This record gives sequence, C-alpha cells and structure tokens, in this order.
Amino acid sequence: MTGVMTIAAVDSAFITGVNMNHQESLLRGEIFLQTRSHSAWGGAVTAQMYLPMGRSHVWQQLTDYPRWVQYFPDLTRSEIISADGHSRAYKRLYQVASKAFFLFTAQVEIYLKVVETAHQTAWQQIQFQLERGSFRDFTATLNLQDFNTGTLLTYSVQATPSIPVPTQLIQEAIRLDLPSNMRRMRQVICGR
Repeated sequence: MTGVMTIAAVDSAFITGVNMNHQESLLRGEIFLQTRSHSAWGGAVTAQMYLPMGRSHVWQQLTDYPRWVQYFPDLTRSEIISADGHSRAYKRLYQVASKAFFLFTAQVEIYLKVVETAHQTAWQQIQFQLERGSFRDFTATLNLQDFNTGTLLTYSVQATPSIPVPTQLIQEAIRLDLPSNMRRMRQVICGR
C-alpha cells in the first residue's frame, strides 16, 4: 500500500529538480504532504501525487466539478452555478460538505470563483477563491505538470473556518483526511 510522506518544503507551483528519492516515491504512489499554520484559526496544506496518465485526461476529469463528490467523500454537493460564456475559463461553484467531529457534525457551504489556466505545453492550473460561505477565507490552487510518463498533481489549500478552531486541530484533521482523499481521487480518475 502507498504511504504519506511529510516533507519540509514543497515548491507550491511545480517540482523542478527534485531528488531521485522524491521522484521514485511519487512514482510508487506516495502522497507528499506539507501542513502549516494559516491565521490564528486556520490551516494550510500542500499535497502532491503522481497520476499515471496524460495531463489532458487529468485536466478533463478535474474540471468536471460535479464529479468532485466522487473524489472527496465529505463533499455532498458540487455544482457549477455560472460560467463565463466567452472563454469558459471563469466559473462559479457551489459546494456543500458534511464532516463528523467526535460528538457533532459540521456542515459547510461555499461559493467559489474558479479560474482555469491552460498552458498546453508545460502545465495547467485551477485556482479557487472564496466568494462567500462558511469560511473567513479560503483559497486553493491545483497544478498539473507533465511528470515521467504521467502527471504530477500539486494541490495547495489554505482556509480559516468561521468558527474558531485551534490551528493545530485543523492541521491534524487535514493531515489525516487529505491523503485518503487524494488516493480516492487517483482511484476515480484512473478508473481503479
């Protein structure tokens, strides 16, 4: 089974010139994870994984936003509520998630502005920015880069919930949940 490796530093945009051990671990299916604090009650994380398929196929899968409920088990709804008719590079999403914590269940909803940037020859990027919802702030960036014979996916997110939660608790929840969510995403995208 593949594992999770916590790393001291990750280039949040792209990996260039990584050491051979890091590359080999990614190709074996390891999920690389870096958590850090973000505001007094927030958390931030960067995760990386390798997908053994071409970048254009991965891009198609990831920009099908209603399908995100299959990638993230806590996400119960994901829908496009508007799109720029000219370039289709700008979209607005509505997402709902439900998460059980010890003795209570929290439900969050979020409206996001999504900007898709497709640099066909080198990389592609999806940026998510909070418009309104159950967070004080929320931003995420998903980068796709050609890597070996497949695609390197780098997902960076930082968020502060509306209710005060200690940053260490948020970081621990992210550290535990995100790797399994990333593995689930890889299974769905790769059809395995």
